[in-house]
Amino acid sequence: MANKNLFRSTARVPATDTRNEAGGVAYSLEAKHALAQYAATGCLNSTYYAGAAEQLEKVLDLCAKIDPTFIAKTAVYARERGLMKDMPALLVAHLAARDGELCERVFGRVIDNGKLLRNFVQIVRSGATGRRSLGTRPKRLVQRWIDKRSDDAVFAASVGNDPSLADIIKMVHPKPATAERRALLGYLLGRPYDVAALPAIVRSYEDYKAGRSKEVPNVHFQMLTSLPLDAAAWRSIAQNAGWQMTRMNLNTFARHGVFEDRALTRTIAARLRHPKAIQKARVFPYQLMVAYTQVDAAVPAEVKEALQEAMEVALANVPEIAGQVYVLPDVSGSMHSPATGHRKGSTSVVRCIDVAALIGAAFLRQNPRAEVIPFSDHVVKASLNRRDSVMTNAQRLASLPSGGTKCSAPLAELNRRKATGDLVIFVSDNESWIDGNRMRWQGTAVMDEWEKYKARNRRAKLVCIDIQPYATTQAPERADILNIGGFSDAVFDLIAAFAQDQLHPEHWVGIIDGITL
Repeated sequence: MANKNLFRSTARVPATDTRNEAGGVAYSLEAKHALAQYAATGCLNSTYYAGAAEQLEKVLDLCAKIDPTFIAKTAVYARERGLMKDMPALLVAHLAARDGELCERVFGRVIDNGKLLRNFVQIVRSGATGRRSLGTRPKRLVQRWIDKRSDDAVFAASVGNDPSLADIIKMVHPKPATAERRALLGYLLGRPYDVAALPAIVRSYEDYKAGRSKEVPNVHFQMLTSLPLDAAAWRSIAQNAGWQMTRMNLNTFARHGVFEDRALTRTIAARLRHPKAIQKARVFPYQLMVAYTQVDAAVPAEVKEALQEAMEVALANVPEIAGQVYVLPDVSGSMHSPATGHRKGSTSVVRCIDVAALIGAAFLRQNPRAEVIPFSDHVVKASLNRRDSVMTNAQRLASLPSGGTKCSAPLAELNRRKATGDLVIFVSDNESWIDGNRMRWQGTAVMDEWEKYKARNRRAKLVCIDIQPYATTQAPERADILNIGGFSDAVFDLIAAFAQDQLHPEHWVGIIDGITL
């Protein structure tokens, strides 16, 4: 008798065509989809399975195979909806060398702050995208970027180095249109300038530094941290702080006595929970989770509660699905690596598992019939209560024990139960490898189990959320399968559209292709 393990019938399961970074059989993402995956999750840092240089090489190889219009749309999507920084700047730098007209059309939408401008200039001058100088058109675009901003905005953008804004100004030589701008450029470049013509914000900053004024200027936080600040100054900084700066500096405020002022404490709490401020800040939901888990005991309970309320606001677009939903967060060892990768001096404390746990907890909160089934090399038991806050359930999920990666395990559990349901959502890095000695023509174990599930649930759909920049999947794209990458709440909008049959047949790639430039 022939070996049934080798020759079992898998007619409906497509053959795999590659192996993933962990060595397991997998399906390659089509070039456009792979680029979108890198753009929505890649930060050009080292991940669990791939180095930063390897990521850069793969992105540039993909760009060489793809028409520049899609690259431009991907840059816009990654910045405007994915809220990414490094990859959108890289794609615009690629366009600067390949299609100047397209570069010009998307430049303002993608390079929308000083950090992105510095990233763009640094990438171009590195030579990675084919040139080492800005060139005529990119230089004009950078000049226009500077010219269109107010004096206060240019001054605020001067925070940061390698290159600094002063370095960029020296490269592009913007022509000042006013006496204030001429004085500001001289000030930033360390050249002679008319003190009286300086913008008011710069004069107030210099007066404070020199001790001529006790009023703390409303400037970027990093401009003040090197100065000797008393308790009154710290309270003034906290009073004027923006939403993101407040979130990031709660422990700092506690150390400097800010919360000893009860009225100011109430102001900070109100700021953190304000719906419009949360939306304007374009906060990643997981950033709120990190802020909540990292706050010191000295931060008042009122402020911590405001972070929980902010989380509920930030997750307002988590879809409510009419039928049964299963969310399968990966809690394996590789998911304990930083979500945005490793980089010396700037490695995020946010882990992939934190993002997966947050998504699972969010769906549980919004969908009364949802069930969260964590997995590593087996299904991991978790005790969750949908009435608990998203923060509480996410912390429980993120603290579960880890192991290897077997993406088929939770689907096999659903099949063992003969479960029924309309939507199954994986949140993983897709690096499944514990599936036995499978041959490529046998397909993945995930697809084996998914076909068994589909036999009972003909209308069911599978969503695979990938939160790492790799170019393979365990379930190939088709009418009932959506592969999507990213950390922002844009993924929830896509899941909702997919569940309601409102997506373009090409799913995520179709959304990007539909962007108007």
